[in-house]
Amino acid sequence: MTLRVLGVDPGLTRCGIGVIDSAGGRRATLVSAGVIRSESEDPIDRRLLILARGLRAAMEEHGPDVVAVERVFSQNNISTVMGTAQVSGIAIVEAAERGIPIAMHTPSEVKAAVTGSGRADKKQIQTMLVRLLGLEAPPQPADASDAVAIALTQLWRGPGPVALDATGGARTSAQSVWARAEREARRARERSTSRH
Repeated sequence: MTLRVLGVDPGLTRCGIGVIDSAGGRRATLVSAGVIRSESEDPIDRRLLILARGLRAAMEEHGPDVVAVERVFSQNNISTVMGTAQVSGIAIVEAAERGIPIAMHTPSEVKAAVTGSGRADKKQIQTMLVRLLGLEAPPQPADASDAVAIALTQLWRGPGPVALDATGGARTSAQSVWARAEREARRARERSTSRH
């Protein structure tokens, strides 16, 4: 059974998105990577709306089994932390509304999962992504690579997903299985439709 993970590297100007599939073990395939952008001159409500629409579209298009989001961590720049936290919240809500479990990982967890070192730099992460996913080059821009790394972290190291139902409550294992079956059926219908 294929597991699809959508990784989100939250950012107010560039929000990285990375989608990978895994058939088990440490085998993974890149499905999609990119960024959702908002203009720094725009008012905050407009920026958050653009990012919400982009995240919604990515979830609808790719139908992930789990959404992995980078956990906001303390920085010196409060405005950067606030923007990151706001975008993280949007990603979590968009997933919860679709019954998709979410998980969160710190930057050091992501570095350790992908490279084996919690102190790796972006170049080391990108080098490992190329090797692990059999790519010719790392996803660009860097925010897209970060999102793919977050998705890989969920596949290989993650704590299990934090299951939420559409109301934000905990979801039972039976509900999780049902939601996954619905997503797989939708994917099968889409594949069937695209062949005709």
